[in-house]
Amino acid sequence: MAAPLTLLLIVAVTIRAVLFRSSWAELISERVEVVSPLNAWKRVVEGLALLDLGVSPYSGDVFHETPFMIYLFHFVVDYAEIVFMVTDGITAVALYLSIQTYNKNVFRKQKYALESDRYPADCLELLRSPKEMFYIPLKVAMFYLLNPFTILSCVAKSTCGLNNAIIALFILCTLKGSALLSGILLALATYQSIYPLTLFAPALLFFLQRLYIPVNLRRSSFWFFTLQYAFIYVGSLVVITGLSFFLLGSWDFIPSVYGFIFSVPDLTPNIGLFWYFFAEMFEHFRLFFICVFQINVFFYTIPLSIKLKEHPVFLIFMQIAIISIFKSYPTVGDVALYMAFLPAWSHLYRFLRNIFLVSCVLLACSALFPVLWHLWIYAGSANSNFYYAITLLFNFGQVKSLNLISHFT
Repeated sequence: MAAPLTLLLIVAVTIRAVLFRSSWAELISERVEVVSPLNAWKRVVEGLALLDLGVSPYSGDVFHETPFMIYLFHFVVDYAEIVFMVTDGITAVALYLSIQTYNKNVFRKQKYALESDRYPADCLELLRSPKEMFYIPLKVAMFYLLNPFTILSCVAKSTCGLNNAIIALFILCTLKGSALLSGILLALATYQSIYPLTLFAPALLFFLQRLYIPVNLRRSSFWFFTLQYAFIYVGSLVVITGLSFFLLGSWDFIPSVYGFIFSVPDLTPNIGLFWYFFAEMFEHFRLFFICVFQINVFFYTIPLSIKLKEHPVFLIFMQIAIISIFKSYPTVGDVALYMAFLPAWSHLYRFLRNIFLVSCVLLACSALFPVLWHLWIYAGSANSNFYYAITLLFNFGQVKSLNLISHFT
């Protein structure tokens, strides 16, 4: 499979390189569906300019990335296009290896279950053959690299691509069974945007399942490993945060990054649910509804962990999708990450109802985003209600697609 993957990487890099050199690059970098106040490249450049002048990049209200990110680009800003293309390649390879490992585990479990005659007769059609599984990792890499959402995010130089790479590497280390690297990468992903905190539960469930430790609050082995993994995660997060303080010399990045994510002060339109609602909100209700909206990302973790405790990899997929839908500043790059996992559950597609309708809704909304934006901002023949309506429909399509897939898992 090395040759097809290599060819795929070459095609993906070529597409991105051509678009970087085209007149479309500047237009794409301005699209509100592709970049947000958190990850826009122009804001990174502004932060770098302030840093070069000896001024804290967080002294204004422009830069909201983490200190690690700005110091990374401080050294590689002249090679930014290459960095973003390489990052996409790393993400795709990590997803490829993750699904390859996952399929091996699934096939092994299927084999043992069949030998012990555990499956009822009416469930045999859900089993996957080695031939079906063989091409799934390549399809996953293809779904990520050739997804228009991923390409647009890369060409816009959105730092969302780097966050996706960290999460993909976290998934790979988790499926490979490395608790240490998994905890460190999860801490790094949490440091970048807070919301990956919800991936702690599925990663823990996966390791417990791998080590044959039952989820039982009365078992000392359960608490021993849980505390061990939590210590790796929290300890890494503390170290990363401490290093950020030493790099910057102050704690200014905490309110500028995490305070900005939680309080949602910038109401620039995007594909999320926050901006329109809080633009219309009375100020004295704002704090209450901020809490209501933000809790959505974290609220579903416990019930989903209980429901899907036997399927931790699918739970990781669900949590990534929930983050991309309910986070305060989502972009199409966030959507592309969880969409890449869809081929992993392709054996369920023939049982899904309304999948064609949901696919058409997502495609139509993707096409209508720039149309309604133009009608609102440039032509003046529409207003924000039109754009937010298509945003709601797009998010409804995402939720409906998750509901369809989770129903048979």
